[in-house]
Amino acid sequence: MRVLLVVMVQLFFSLPLLAQSGQKDLVNGNKLYNTRKYANAEQKYRQSQSAYNTGNAVYRQYQTDESIVHYQQALKSATTKEEKHRILHNLGNALMKQKNYQQAVEAYKNALRNNPYDDETRYNYALAKQMLKDNQQNNDNQQDQNQDNKDDKNQQDNQNQDQQDDQKNQDKKDQNQDKKDNKDNQQDKQDKKEDNQPKDPEQQKQDQQKQQMDNMLQALDNHEKEVRKRVREKDRKEEGQPVRVPNNKDW
Repeated sequence: MRVLLVVMVQLFFSLPLLAQSGQKDLVNGNKLYNTRKYANAEQKYRQSQSAYNTGNAVYRQYQTDESIVHYQQALKSATTKEEKHRILHNLGNALMKQKNYQQAVEAYKNALRNNPYDDETRYNYALAKQMLKDNQQNNDNQQDQNQDNKDDKNQQDNQNQDQQDDQKNQDKKDQNQDKKDNKDNQQDKQDKKEDNQPKDPEQQKQDQQKQQMDNMLQALDNHEKEVRKRVREKDRKEEGQPVRVPNNKDW
């Protein structure tokens, strides 16, 4: 594709038929143009009111935008197919310089309608279509890449949001647990404080009576267990002794 770009464009030169007045300025402008004195040639062309040749001169000075204006102006006054072909061909070249491939394709296409046998125009037309196709493909690829980047960013944002939500939930759980622990600790302290506080005399008396009753019941229970134990031991001993038989002999 780089080779194609190098050999792509060649400007068609002057159209004397476009300038009926200022013929001398036009001729002098052509001489200056051929010696690559484009700025001086531009002045002569402007004086001769030749929009087409002025467009060529400013194009050679890399003033592409202005050259397009002059080509479009020249196209309005063109009367023959040859004039239109040359203007449209050079207009296509200027548009290619601007990388305006869509309009360049149209310019070359219209140039071929006025002269379908020009090889350079056909070549540039094919090249402009290829450049337009490649540019559209690059734009599509860039859009796809931008969409992928956007999707990746959204996914990353969602992951970050999920992590933030999880962290918030965990922090909330921790805070609730801390509150519960603090509440339990406060309750324990309160219970201990209440236990350490002296009781009123009536409550102390009741507690003592209850404790005495518990002690008496426990003593009775222990005594009963001891009596039962002794009875069982006595019964076992008696069961183990042999029965004595009286010795009554009849002599």
